[in-house]
Amino acid sequence: MAVRGIRGATTVESNTREEIVSRTTELLESIIQKNGVIQADVASAIFSVTDDVNAEFPAVAARKMGWLYTPLFCTREIPVPGSLQGCIRVLLHVNSDRKQEEMVHVYLYGAVRLRPDLETDKSDRYYTSKKD
Repeated sequence: MAVRGIRGATTVESNTREEIVSRTTELLESIIQKNGVIQADVASAIFSVTDDVNAEFPAVAARKMGWLYTPLFCTREIPVPGSLQGCIRVLLHVNSDRKQEEMVHVYLYGAVRLRPDLETDKSDRYYTSKKD
């Protein structure tokens, strides 16, 4: 079994604990659902946030989802001038028998602009593989 990377990102409209946890939970649940991943197969997760997202660690959402023994890491995104603000990104490392090109990367809300090269659906979410 290989370790595969799955990317995702979302944005928040306000820098509050509630919104950071809510949007991160939504993102993680979507990635898990779209990829058919079970919690035990998540090897680790790296979260990054833009400078304006600092009211809570996005990893709190994963802990609240029961990811108690999964290694989680939070960091700051490089503040490139003109880049998307209010953004939470995640890189999941997942044990999977699937090929890397079969992994579904999820971008929600304002983060859809990060990957215009990926397929989109009517809900403004971007994925790299077939939609439901």
